[in-house]
Amino acid sequence: MRRETGAVALLGPLLAGSAQPHQVRRAAQGLGLPERGSYAVVVLAAPTAGPETEADTDADADADGVRWCWCGEAGVVLLGPGGLAGPVARLGEAGAGPGGVSPVVGGLAELGRARRLAGAALLACGPGAREIVALDERLPTALVASVPELSARLVAEVFGPLLVLAPAERALLVGTLEAWLECGGSVGRAAVRLRCHRNTVFNRLRRLERLTSRSLSHPRELVETVLALDALRLPAARGERR
Repeated sequence: MRRETGAVALLGPLLAGSAQPHQVRRAAQGLGLPERGSYAVVVLAAPTAGPETEADTDADADADGVRWCWCGEAGVVLLGPGGLAGPVARLGEAGAGPGGVSPVVGGLAELGRARRLAGAALLACGPGAREIVALDERLPTALVASVPELSARLVAEVFGPLLVLAPAERALLVGTLEAWLECGGSVGRAAVRLRCHRNTVFNRLRRLERLTSRSLSHPRELVETVLALDALRLPAARGERR
């Protein structure tokens, strides 16, 4: 317990982005970690012991060279040669999600920025999902989720007319849009996925265009629609809480 408390005291200023150079050096010495190296930060929705907390200086690395230190819901990862893929997969297999993972930074002094970016990645997790999301995989969604007032405004402006429809009717149109996007804009492939005629898909998309006053063939309006769809999936837009 003393070791864990010491780790929190050493990591706290680094993760807050308020550490002075002497605190960075002290944390490196106290945790047995290099000041410079390939680091990432993981933020989980709830505190966890995570993989082994390594606050003592003689702790061994994982078989893949990864080192972990946890401070509440935030984990600092010193990456091995395999990069982020292994730690992200390990957390997913352990059912630790939902969680967000920052991009790789170059040292302990950059952990504050990494912590903020990992928090943005956490916001991009799907509602009810236990997934571990790397920020670079969900940048548009994280961008929308990071400014709740703007995301709510975007949903209202783009999907406002859909929100007054009956839930089943709204779900049908939104689900058709999602299938069409996932199929690369192919009406035929979307029809196969949805098990309906391609004309049915086409008609639903045209109705959605009329309701939103945005064309799916116009690049800028398509971007607005896709970002609004990402915002609509967020728990806040659905009246949910994590």
